[in-house]
Amino acid sequence: MTAAPTPGRPSTPLMPAALPRPFHVMAKPSGATCNLDCDYCFFLSKEALYPGSGFRMDEAVQERFIEQLLSAHSGAPEVVVAWQGGEPTMMGLDFFRRAVELQQRHRRPGQRILNALQTNGTLLTDEWGVFLRDNDFLVGISIDGPPAMHDTYRVDKGGKPTSHRVLQGLDVLKRHGVEWNVLTTVHHANGDHGGEVYRYLRDDLGARFIQFIPIVERATPEGSVVTHRSVSPEQYGRFMIDVFEDWVRHDVAEVYVQQFDTALSSWYGADGGMCVHAETCGQQLALEHNGDLYSCDHYVQPDHLLGNINDRPTLELVDLPQQRKFGQDKRDTLTQFCKDCDVRFACNGGCPKDRFATSPDGEPGQHYLCPSYLAFFRHVRKPMEAMIELIQHNRAPAELMEVYAREDAARGRNEPCTCGSGVKWKRCHGSARSTTRRP
Repeated sequence: MTAAPTPGRPSTPLMPAALPRPFHVMAKPSGATCNLDCDYCFFLSKEALYPGSGFRMDEAVQERFIEQLLSAHSGAPEVVVAWQGGEPTMMGLDFFRRAVELQQRHRRPGQRILNALQTNGTLLTDEWGVFLRDNDFLVGISIDGPPAMHDTYRVDKGGKPTSHRVLQGLDVLKRHGVEWNVLTTVHHANGDHGGEVYRYLRDDLGARFIQFIPIVERATPEGSVVTHRSVSPEQYGRFMIDVFEDWVRHDVAEVYVQQFDTALSSWYGADGGMCVHAETCGQQLALEHNGDLYSCDHYVQPDHLLGNINDRPTLELVDLPQQRKFGQDKRDTLTQFCKDCDVRFACNGGCPKDRFATSPDGEPGQHYLCPSYLAFFRHVRKPMEAMIELIQHNRAPAELMEVYAREDAARGRNEPCTCGSGVKWKRCHGSARSTTRRP
């Protein structure tokens, strides 16, 4: 049996139900607790699910999580153990030292373990730096752009800016040779500054792996109105196009932007690395500090609680009928507008949590960022097709930068910019700030 084909993408066979599905668990050892108070953080409110809790994963839950995760992926050559929050470094170094010991105790022969830690960076010290380097942790650090943009919403419990403390934490990672990447949220404050944000991350910070996540906050749980902090339906697309126009000229194969890698995979006919643009979901789960396992990081709520790993093995919970349905619903509940869309194979309707808009045909369940996704994927279609053609001829996708360079050299300064902004080339991506990359 095959899944229904999507426009522009070949059919792919479904995995037989008898085989265990690979899955990813985001463990939250400190629950929703955090030393910061970012205005847009959707997870801080999850503290209300566990009144009176100390929000610390105990040793028994820690070991069950690690043992069950490694056992469920016994045939996998590599297993990612992901630590998130809240702020996971609030657990302290001893917690993570024990985690590494448990991993070595329970790992299968030949199994490589990669620890991934997402942090705001403010609690990192040299002791942390040495530990993270010596144990090959991959660290994601949250930075929303230049300090003025970052500090708009990323503040501490006293409402004070945090950028200077975050950059001190990044310096710890650099000083000790820890592998790191950047997670940047796109919101109202930085959404009109895609190029500036990208160049800051690339040139000022030296980031080579970047992930952008749009902030979409509903003002009420069931409504279609969003908060003032949210990126607008068109703004996110302009942001990503602005970044792409810089990246495709200077940074192909040098800087890895997750959205662009995922798009290229989609044009190639393969699965990308972002669940929001996968055809189905359900393999990215969230584990709370007490062992409760939820369908997804964005669905940590009672009606999506699968069970507790102290009572049932993780693998059984992942394979429950309701979790399979949760994942398949991402595809099966698309609006007709999505089903007929020419870039459905790359977009797949976005994350279901944000499907609270109405389609142009008046059908409910359209993604709030649909205008952005349409604009972005249609904009990158030709360069993505060009890179795929290069790959098919055993040539490097980075050769596309030479094509852009030749075309730009012949472009008139007063011609409209290729990004579609309507601004003249000389004042947009043809300006000195966009054509010069600092080492």
